[in-house]
Amino acid sequence: MSLLYKPDWEETKERYLAWWAGEALGRCALAVYAPRADAPDDPPPVPPADPVAKWTDIDYISRANQHRHSHSFYGGEAFPVWHGGYPGHTSIPVFLGCPCTLGPDTGWWEPILTDPQPDVRSLKLNKSSPNWQFTMRLLKTAAEQSKGKSIPTIGAFGGSGDTLAAMRGNLQLLYDLMDRPDWVRDADDYLMDVWFEVYDTFHSIIREAAQGSTCWFELWSPGKFYASQNDFSYMISPRAFRDVFLPVIKRQTEFLDHSVYHVDGVAAFAHVQALCELPRLGALQILPGAGKPSPLHYMDVLKQVQAAGKSLHISIGPGEVETALRELSARGLFIATWCASEEEARKLLKDAERWSHD
Repeated sequence: MSLLYKPDWEETKERYLAWWAGEALGRCALAVYAPRADAPDDPPPVPPADPVAKWTDIDYISRANQHRHSHSFYGGEAFPVWHGGYPGHTSIPVFLGCPCTLGPDTGWWEPILTDPQPDVRSLKLNKSSPNWQFTMRLLKTAAEQSKGKSIPTIGAFGGSGDTLAAMRGNLQLLYDLMDRPDWVRDADDYLMDVWFEVYDTFHSIIREAAQGSTCWFELWSPGKFYASQNDFSYMISPRAFRDVFLPVIKRQTEFLDHSVYHVDGVAAFAHVQALCELPRLGALQILPGAGKPSPLHYMDVLKQVQAAGKSLHISIGPGEVETALRELSARGLFIATWCASEEEARKLLKDAERWSHD
């Protein structure tokens, strides 16, 4: 079925299936976002001045989604995603008791595992809390309002290492990793059990409208999909990552039908080799991070991913697409980019067919 804001949705789904399989249908997978040529002449809704209201006013969130979708061109593998933003108030640390302070653009958690010997396994999801109840309403609204128009997100609610770092604090978790790695491994393993429960609960709400799933990382799968990540790993050695966190990430990839790992920051590139050894991990995103050069500056890392037989995701400017396709195989390659106009976006999609090669 087509979507109101994505008429070629059926073709797009076929291209996603090819990309997950490490293949290409005539060109690389290419998501091109641009302003819509025939967009209605109406301004975006004004967000509430209060940050908490901005992130929790479902009426405002609904109007913001409607405006964004109706004013955007979703070319190639780009598609409209219905979401309420991801400042952290709909995440596992909060559901387990962490206070979350919301700002105009993001949010931050206050650690609660402050005891010298915290008992992580005593923590349980508080499904009667206001944040959990709000998340349920938000997901149900997303599923209802997306039907026939867009794809509802399952959200952004945590991952290996990062959930524990939010609840323990980065510095203390670094000490823990040195002093008692077995405790960190066990705590992370338990939090992944919690993650499975949260995922299944959320997925049951959005899966029909999503025709599968998407998350904060805007890729689509006909089954269970999520982007694995461990941004905490930016600060640790490859050995510590492999010994403590990789087994839990492996469990996560085995739970999901499709997964991509969000390699965020150049220091995290040291873990690419270990990640490529995970048999169920479908793809890696190579993201150098703010203030760093384009992913194409790290061509050796990109080629390392492709040589390992994994699909690859990069975000680059439209002027870099030809270079990327000259240097990299189109098989299993996903490029996310943006253009200044719908006309430019359509031309780029056609050019990518000429530039793509095995």
